[in-house]
Amino acid sequence: MFFNSPGAPTVAKKTVYLIASIILGLLLSLWVHVFIEIKYLSWAEEQGRAVSFYNGCALAPWLQIALWLIGALGGYFLGRWWWRIVYVDRVWEKKISKS
Repeated sequence: MFFNSPGAPTVAKKTVYLIASIILGLLLSLWVHVFIEIKYLSWAEEQGRAVSFYNGCALAPWLQIALWLIGALGGYFLGRWWWRIVYVDRVWEKKISKS
């Protein structure tokens, strides 16, 4: 079941594949955002500094937007790269046929 051929590439498959990889990129950028904010808040607490919040977030708005954009663009390009590997180059079929 897991080692079957991925089938013929279609426009709908590619669209769903890219949307799923963009969502993955956004979720990973959210994790990075959380990690950076936790580290920043713990550093500010250790230093005794006051932190200003922007709508409930300690990171500057430009940094929040940059993280979202990097996540979305990274997910898009990762999806395009994996699409080429799985559906165009068909690396999996080549590995299975060599065995």
